[in-house]
Amino acid sequence: MGFWKSLFTASDAAAASRPAQPEGQAAPVMTTNSGTRIFFSTDREIDLYELEELCDAVGWSRRPLRKVKKAIQHSFLVVSMWEQRGAQRRLIGFSRATSDHAFNATIWDVVVHPDFQGKGLGKALMKQVIKKLRSEDISNITLFADPQVVEFYRHLGFMSDPEGIKGMFWYPD
Repeated sequence: MGFWKSLFTASDAAAASRPAQPEGQAAPVMTTNSGTRIFFSTDREIDLYELEELCDAVGWSRRPLRKVKKAIQHSFLVVSMWEQRGAQRRLIGFSRATSDHAFNATIWDVVVHPDFQGKGLGKALMKQVIKKLRSEDISNITLFADPQVVEFYRHLGFMSDPEGIKGMFWYPD
């Protein structure tokens, strides 16, 4: 429960002491010795070709860009993660969530570039998404996970079928 608790214990004083960020951009998650910064954004204006490149890097199947654009436009929340070196920015992580705007949200499309995996950035991305959803008073957060990433989400406090509820799916023939 430590992960979840950390989302709700940040002091207002700490938040007030951070420098102001451009709209939709959070304070850097990490700054390296070489001056590279990693930061989050909730700006939906994402280059779809750059997003497709990120998804290709992790081996996801290609999806029609018009549908990806529509999915982003109709999402309740979009969080992207960027690497910035000088004036150069590169998309290195992405996630989005759909919601009923009251009780429930489902997280989709969590992706972190392979060069940045294993450094805690996937956890930071998820923490940012959950923090934003909780700030909107969303209390029931779900996601779908491929078998190879179930443990990653379990370490973040997600549970498989917490009350024995079985999901049901309908697919066209």
